[in-house]
Formats: sequence, structure tokens, C-alpha cells
Amino acid sequence: MSKVTTRFETFRDDAPLRLREGGELPEATLAYESWGELNADGSNAILLFHALSGSHHAAGHNPEIPEIGERWQEELHDGWWEGIVGPGKALDTDKYFVLCANYLGGCYGSTGPSSIDPRTGKPYGSTFPHLTAADQVEIHARLLDRLGIGKLHAVVGPSVGGLVALVFATRFPERAPRVVSIAAGYKTTVLNRLILFEQILAIENDPFFNGGDYYDNGRPDYGLALARMISHKTFVHLDTFERRARRDVVHDTESLAWYRVRDQFQSYMLHQGKKFTKRFDANTYLRIIDLWSKFEGAREGDAETPEDLFSRCTENGQKWLVFSIDSDFCFYPEEQAELVGHLHEAGADVMHITVHSDKGHDSFLLEPDLYTPHISWLLAQ
Repeated sequence: MSKVTTRFETFRDDAPLRLREGGELPEATLAYESWGELNADGSNAILLFHALSGSHHAAGHNPEIPEIGERWQEELHDGWWEGIVGPGKALDTDKYFVLCANYLGGCYGSTGPSSIDPRTGKPYGSTFPHLTAADQVEIHARLLDRLGIGKLHAVVGPSVGGLVALVFATRFPERAPRVVSIAAGYKTTVLNRLILFEQILAIENDPFFNGGDYYDNGRPDYGLALARMISHKTFVHLDTFERRARRDVVHDTESLAWYRVRDQFQSYMLHQGKKFTKRFDANTYLRIIDLWSKFEGAREGDAETPEDLFSRCTENGQKWLVFSIDSDFCFYPEEQAELVGHLHEAGADVMHITVHSDKGHDSFLLEPDLYTPHISWLLAQ
């Protein structure tokens, strides 16, 4: 169990939040956790953005969050970045105040599709609006304002969190002097948009989905499980997946309509998909992968070109640290190379590190020692 002290809190913003693609939330709540102590001027704060299906709970042990209920499954009780956040670690909580919030649209305490719409007294469901990374950045900036944090020490994001970190760094460059982007990119590729579209179709075609209004009629678990199975292939290198499937044998003899699952790899993948449905909401999943699917840095930052976007980083003296993972099948190394190329063209201060791993995209979760020296170096600059 981690020795880091975890604080769970909620931030409620009663001011209407107008969203970039239309629509408005009359009020919004962000669930967040923090570690370490904030100094007098707030300058030791690090803002951390989580990945697609992650949460605010990056470190420590938290066995129960009453506001979340049964979705807070045992696999979530320990923080998802234990190896990085804590005393003496890369995000050293003896030095820094680390803050991570569950995304708007989430299902772990933040306002999302399963939340009650105060205008109707019923879950938002299908009426919950589309979200962008810029919307996430706006509500996070309001949280920082409420906490009295102006200029951060750094902003950090792995995977989808790296996309949101990029938008924060370019929309509020004066507040983010250091940026760590891990296994992310500048824009979503055609390949990823197609993979994400397959996941959208999986959920939309579940007979229980009902356009997103399913909270009283049974959940679209098979659709969500299939979506997770589609994505899981890109998160875990196939060699690692094969080792896990052989080691963690799952005896699932369930039959589908015609096909009987016998193969251990199919059984393992089905088990992962079904397990995921116990801890996540299908509508939340759709909102976040929609955000990811349409992501393009300049558009999110209201810039004409990548050079216009990243010139803000140069003007404010930002330092960037960009990580690639050479076995990543989710955000390929070419995507980080494109991001670094745009930063170089704008004259930004950037270091690009390639991590050699056989773990695939999930390396950032599993191998903290490969990232810690470089993150620690940047934060000390």
C-alpha cells in the first residue's frame, strides 16, 4: 500500500458552462484527488490528466467512495500511477502538490451522462452534450482558480491525458511552464479514428443502448465489453497479451448465439471486456472517445496552423518533454515525432525520449523506472 496521503474532494461550479460544439451545462462538478501540500503562492502545483478509462485516483489506497457506488471496483482501489506519484517519486509529493480530476462527462464523481440533470430530475443520458479537450481544459482552469493556483509548476498527461495537457499548455501557456506528454500526439490519426468508430458502433448497436437512455432499462454491457476488447488490442502489445492469457487462464465457457468460446485468448479478452463493464459507463466511454476521435491541436487551441499554436509555447519559455514508446500500437511513435516536429518548427524547447519496451502503450503504467529520471530532470529545470 502506498504511503502517500490521498485527499478526495469535489469542485462544484454553479456558473453555466457553454460547450464548444453547442449546448450548455447549467452546473458542473469535478471529482478530484490531490497529494502533497500546496505552497503559499501555488507555484508547486502539478496538474495531471488521466487516460481514457482512468480516474482522478492516481495514487494511494482508496477502498470506498460513496458518491460513486458500485462502479468503484476493487481494481480501482489502488492508484493507477503508483509508481510515479508519491514521496521521492517522479511527481514527488514531498516537493509538489499534485492534482488530478475525473474528466467532465466521467462516471467517477464528475458531472456526466449518468448524473442527474437538475432541469429534469433524471439522468442526462442521451441529452448530455458532446465534449472537446478544450471543454475539459476550461473546467480544469476554473478548478485551479477556485484553489488559488495561477501558474502551475507543470502539466502532465499520458495517452488521452497527453492530448488534454497539450490543449491546456497552448490555451494557457502562461500557466504551464513545463509540459510532459507521454504516448500521445498532435492530432488523431485516420487509423485511430476508424478504431474508435468501431467502438462507437459496438455500443450504439447494443440492444439495451436505447440512444443512451438506458439507466432504468438495463445497461448495454455487451456493447461496452466489445468496445473495450477492440481498444485493449491497441493498449497491450500482443506478445504481452499472449503471456498474460497463458498465465491468467480464464475458464469462460459461455456461449454466444452460435459460437462457443473455447480459445484461451478469446476467453481472456472476453473476461477483460466483461470486467470493464462493472466499473465504467457506456455513455462516458462514448463522450471521451468522441473527444479523442476529433482531436486536432490547432483547432482545440483556436490557432490557424501548428506553428501559430506552438509559437505561444516559445513566447512563454515553455519546456516540453515528449515520450514515445517504441512498441506502442495505440499512439504510434510517428505521432510523437509529428508533435515534436511542430514544436521544433515553432522554436520551442523540447526533449524527445523514446522508451524501449515490450509492454506496448501500457508501458507508462507498468514501467515507472523508464520515465522517472527524465520527468524528475524536467521538473528540476
